[in-house]
Amino acid sequence: MSLFLTVLSGLAWTIVYIESIRLGFKYKTYAMPVAALALNIGWESIYSVHGLATDVSAQTIINIAWALADVVIVYTFFRFGRAELPKFVTRPLFIGWGVVVFGAAFAVQALFIGEFGWSDGARYSAFLQNVLMSGLFIAMLVARRGTRGQSMVIAVAKWIGTLAPTILIGVLGNLPFIIGLGILCSVFDLIYIGLLWWAKKNPGRIGAAPVEESQPVTV
Repeated sequence: MSLFLTVLSGLAWTIVYIESIRLGFKYKTYAMPVAALALNIGWESIYSVHGLATDVSAQTIINIAWALADVVIVYTFFRFGRAELPKFVTRPLFIGWGVVVFGAAFAVQALFIGEFGWSDGARYSAFLQNVLMSGLFIAMLVARRGTRGQSMVIAVAKWIGTLAPTILIGVLGNLPFIIGLGILCSVFDLIYIGLLWWAKKNPGRIGAAPVEESQPVTV
């Protein structure tokens, strides 16, 4: 059961990343909220290196695959993300802001490890950033006033990819804190799935605006 849930989560999140890459290049944007993307690549790269140094498990291999996919998504952010912001945000300012965000994300991961250790730090940070990501996907839908750079594939795969470790770590591991965070993720993910479905059925109701006229997208 543990291996099945681990592989299921790995497969679902890999689908999220592949679809994010595809949509990023198709729509010339980034398909994952930047704060969540920064925390993701920080988590995956740190725990990939740690896993290689200590225990090359199935999760370590999955982490490496995720980290490599995240590198491409990060590229789409720096390549296309400036267009999501107002004109006064210059290219150098955008790049500088992005470097700060990604640097801060790595620092946050290091703080979790320092406070809780490698095992608990990995669990707590992963689920907390997943709650953040679930909320930020909703915010991205609203900020972009439409479904550009988003898809039901990402929404459903993200939900499954978080639900599987919630069962594995929270339910089977009897950790109420993880169960609670996993439930919050599912609530936000299901809301996002519903909103995405509604937005695709009612494109005129959202009122998508041209990129240059849209509000700043800082999610």
